Amino acid sequence: MASPRDIWTSTPLRLSLAMAALFALISLTSLAVTYAIVRENTVQALRATLEQEVAGFRALPDTAAVVTFVRSQSETASPEDRILSYVLPGGLHVGNTALTSNEDGHSAVSFDDDARDIDGDYFVLSTPVHGGQLTIALSAEPLQDLREAFLAVFLFSLIPTTLIVVGGGVLLARRSVHRLNRIDTVLDRLTTGDYAARVAPMPGRADDLTRIGARIDKMAAVQEQQISALKQVSADIAHDLKTPIQRVSVLLDQLRDKVRPDGGAASLVDRATAETEGIVRTFQALLQIAQVEGGSPKQRFKPVDIAALARTFCELYEPSAEETGHALTRDIPHRPILVNGEKSLLGQVFANLIENALRHTPTGTTVSVGVAPQAGTVRVSVSDTGPGIPEAERKNVLRRLYRLEHSRTTPGNGLGLSLVAAIVEMHDGDLVLEDNAPGLRAVITFQTAGTGNARA
Repeated sequence: MASPRDIWTSTPLRLSLAMAALFALISLTSLAVTYAIVRENTVQALRATLEQEVAGFRALPDTAAVVTFVRSQSETASPEDRILSYVLPGGLHVGNTALTSNEDGHSAVSFDDDARDIDGDYFVLSTPVHGGQLTIALSAEPLQDLREAFLAVFLFSLIPTTLIVVGGGVLLARRSVHRLNRIDTVLDRLTTGDYAARVAPMPGRADDLTRIGARIDKMAAVQEQQISALKQVSADIAHDLKTPIQRVSVLLDQLRDKVRPDGGAASLVDRATAETEGIVRTFQALLQIAQVEGGSPKQRFKPVDIAALARTFCELYEPSAEETGHALTRDIPHRPILVNGEKSLLGQVFANLIENALRHTPTGTTVSVGVAPQAGTVRVSVSDTGPGIPEAERKNVLRRLYRLEHSRTTPGNGLGLSLVAAIVEMHDGDLVLEDNAPGLRAVITFQTAGTGNARA
């Protein structure tokens, strides 16, 4: 399931937010320009109306006609909409409102019964007409109505549209993040050696992510075939050469019986026999790895007491540790800890790890074996206080036949850790090589019996 952080950091959502921001910016700019144009036209219309009304008053023949016309217009004109004021030189005032000048502009008082002050914004035009001062003012309420109309468009159209675009972006991002997480999971599995991982057809309409998933599946199928062919070749070579090499070993035994025990030929035969036995062990290890990777031993899986198995192998290797001057310690619970697996293969894990620790560490080194149960899992560790393995080399030593430079002078074929890794993977466990400061710590995590062994 896609997490909120994955959604908010996804490219589809970022693109949607960018498009929403661009849409909002363009729409807001267009709305502001439109408002400015419409407002200016409204202002010009109000001013033109004032000038037309003043021109009508100037067209009257004399002062008496102006007074009569102002009085007749005042009877029907509301001061909130239209103010008329005509002041004669003698102080006579006619109209629907008295206007006085002040520092803020004009102050208006109506001539109705309550003689109330009039508040509001007006467009005013004052000019001499036939010896008197004529003032006409039109309410600026149309501008306020215009402003409220554009504000309503902004609040109930632009903002909801932007929110809808963002919401749609979140939905698209969730769908894309789900697909991306699916692809990312498959890539992680492929990089860890699970070449059977596939994206598989994704639901919904085909898009670029669907095409990428199909290409990844095609690449994984080709890679799986190549790896399978390589493993098969390795197993075939080991199987085909095992018998001839064993025959050579038999012939060398026969040859030893025919040479003088104290001669130089006997020494050469012994060296050849030792080398042949090393080759046989190498091929046996390769065949065992191929068998493990094929998964056939899984049919024999049953609950195994990993704690008892660890104690058994510690007891088996205690004499060897004493002979080489190592200290073999253990921290293993006495209660049973069960894991589903094949007992002989799990024993091979302990044998290989303990042998590696004894073989590649100097005299006086401590080798420790630990088993620690956790919630639904058990943590198995084999650590030493030797030279360790550089962090950059820890993945390489899990490869077949790979040996560190300082290990080339010690016995071995470079397959011990490879076999351990193959066995652990077959048991759906995890193998990690860590720094023991000093030395190396191999940590294996298995699921305990009853919690399931399938990888998540």
